[in-house]
Amino acid sequence: MASRAQRWKELSIQAALFVCAAVSILTTAGIVVVLAVESWQVFTHEDASVGLFSFLFGTTWTPMFEPRSFGVLPLILGTLQVGVGAVAIALPIGLATSLFLSEYAPHSVRQVLKPILEILAGVPTIVYGFFALTFITPYVLKPLFGEDNVGVFNVASATLVVAIMIIPTISSLCDDAFRAVPRTLREAAFALSATRLEVSTRVVLPAALSGVVASVLLALARAIGETMAVAIAAGATPSMSCNPFESTQTMTAYIVQVVMGEAAVGSVEYQSLFAVGAVLFVITLAINVVAQRVLARFREAYE
Repeated sequence: MASRAQRWKELSIQAALFVCAAVSILTTAGIVVVLAVESWQVFTHEDASVGLFSFLFGTTWTPMFEPRSFGVLPLILGTLQVGVGAVAIALPIGLATSLFLSEYAPHSVRQVLKPILEILAGVPTIVYGFFALTFITPYVLKPLFGEDNVGVFNVASATLVVAIMIIPTISSLCDDAFRAVPRTLREAAFALSATRLEVSTRVVLPAALSGVVASVLLALARAIGETMAVAIAAGATPSMSCNPFESTQTMTAYIVQVVMGEAAVGSVEYQSLFAVGAVLFVITLAINVVAQRVLARFREAYE
């Protein structure tokens, strides 16, 4: 009797876990289907003739103005400018912070600094956006590069504030990767008269390389998907310009613009947000796939 009850209990748990897994998979499939169906309507809408090639490779994005143009490259360029620039700034800071926490900081200092650092990840993104708009641009960028050279909305401000946002992601993941490196590797290096800096940079860092690369790619995905901070700091002017002190618009910022009511539901402008969302989905999916491949390729297994 007891064994039968135990068997039913295990089957119930197995069924519950299967339902949870199925819900996750079906949710993802539903998102993909909705994006695909709604995106396709952009190319078949009766009010505008949008070709797939012109959408993916066009250099002008003016869906709200006449003549309307649906070239998504300016949005992709603005997104990559902010995302890649933020990672380039946050990587050395996050890497140095994680090395300090894992290799240099005493336990008591680490217990205080790491929670304080991770508080940055809990600050609402809209607060970062207003911080960029009211502090970074007027009090950092304009005094350094001149009032006339820096616009109110600009790529540099958005890049800096997104870099601040992703520092906790990089430092936390890298710190976990460094602490997973066996103590014996460090002791072997110290036995060969290596300094602490040499142990950190020539033993621990290479051993945890897969974790570092994965953290960078995940931080890049987070930066590319950031919405409110970029929408406030960078503005809403799609451009192919690479000037960091000019306004631009990212894919997420355009989605916010449309969702806030600047396009009628069912119009080609409204449907274009799904096409932009699909492009963003593909980019972030590709980054995550690359991260998984890197982890599988360079992961070190220690006993």
